[in-house]
Amino acid sequence: MDEKWLVGVDIGGTTIKMGFINQNGEFIYKWEIPSNIKEKGRHIPADIAKSIDQTLNKLGQEKQKLMGIGIGAPGPVNVGTGSVDVAINLGWENFPLRDLLEIETSLPVIVDNDANVAAIGEMWKGAGEGSKDLLCVTLGTGVGGGIIANGEIVHGINGAGGEIGHITSIVEGGMHCNCGKTGCIETIASATGIVRLMIEELSSTHTASKLRDFYDERQTLSSELVFEVANEGDELANKVIEKVALYLGLALSHLANGLNPEKIIIGGGVSKAGDALLVPLKNQFIRFAFPRVAQGVELAIATLGNDAGVMGGAWLVKKRLLSKHENVPLHL
Repeated sequence: MDEKWLVGVDIGGTTIKMGFINQNGEFIYKWEIPSNIKEKGRHIPADIAKSIDQTLNKLGQEKQKLMGIGIGAPGPVNVGTGSVDVAINLGWENFPLRDLLEIETSLPVIVDNDANVAAIGEMWKGAGEGSKDLLCVTLGTGVGGGIIANGEIVHGINGAGGEIGHITSIVEGGMHCNCGKTGCIETIASATGIVRLMIEELSSTHTASKLRDFYDERQTLSSELVFEVANEGDELANKVIEKVALYLGLALSHLANGLNPEKIIIGGGVSKAGDALLVPLKNQFIRFAFPRVAQGVELAIATLGNDAGVMGGAWLVKKRLLSKHENVPLHL
């Protein structure tokens, strides 16, 4: 009998990324569709099911070819019921994603938080391949994260494990965060946080900067632009990056001191800065981490990019469904 395929799905506020993946972690086919947020996102399960059917038809395959669907969804997820507690960008609140999609597809469905699923993807086929103990931090519009201990995602008592972005970094006088607290690392190390810090420097000093014209002319600044001019020796941009590295390195050192991971993977759009971020981050991490912890960990940039969530979703299916019926190791 032909090997069955795994289906990975990564739901975002703008697009839904999907892929058919074989059991060795190789893409058979990948695609994406728009996220339909009309009527509080209630059409999304049907849209996913319809797109899967259309793609199977395109490839000349039957539904029986698929083993199941693994999904990364934004926001806190009740992994027991597969429901999403809240996903503001999609309009979801206590949304029974697993149940609705199982009805639409007649396939088993597994749901987890999108950052957790991306971490699993990096563990299986990305920068964390071969590691069972790792931290994965995604630096995008916000800051997400996944913690994997002995090959298992840490969910915690009510599914909030791995909320790395909401570690308090500025104890007093920090910026308000969308979570309701102030001073979270998300307000500093996210793409929006980096731009905010750059604007603060431009508005509070007269130091020369290649970005000053952008600020004065009210052009759009971006974190990519901050890193670009920093590489060219811009004093203010480098000051901002050092501040980001300081607070992020401190937060990661605290986590590492408690978990003693083998790898810390940095992903998300901000990670495209590469060594411009990684080098100062490593310096600050080593400064704050317990020496033995620092000796045992490798900091690396994620390698799967936008495929991490889809790959992680496929692994959820492989691990939790196939292992029930065949002699499949829990950790790869």
